[in-house]
Amino acid sequence: QVQLVESGGGWVQAGGSLRLSCAASGRTFSSYAMGWFRQAPGKEREFVAAITWSGDRTYYTDSVKGRFTISRDNAKNTVYLQMNSLTPADTAVYYCAAAIRDVPGRSWYQYDYWGQGTKITVPS
Repeated sequence: QVQLVESGGGWVQAGGSLRLSCAASGRTFSSYAMGWFRQAPGKEREFVAAITWSGDRTYYTDSVKGRFTISRDNAKNTVYLQMNSLTPADTAVYYCAAAIRDVPGRSWYQYDYWGQGTKITVPS
């Protein structure tokens, strides 16, 4: 069992930055690929970014490429999402997820554990 706890959400003006953190506890964190998803009001949960267990490869949805950066620190059992140049379209609840595999997927059903989510609001 893995427990995931996100932090770092909040309110930020358009063009601003935030860094989300996801702290993991339980089984060996470095064995998991990690991902970030988001869900805006009235919309389905969508893939944002993912990283392999070793951190050597990262993946992004097109809308965040060049603005968001996913990283991990296996010594701290933590994965991060640095978000720059935020826009109102980024407003959503952001979820951290862990997958018992090396290469992460882009679909929610490919992940085994989920955090409770942290809300980000970028007003228009």
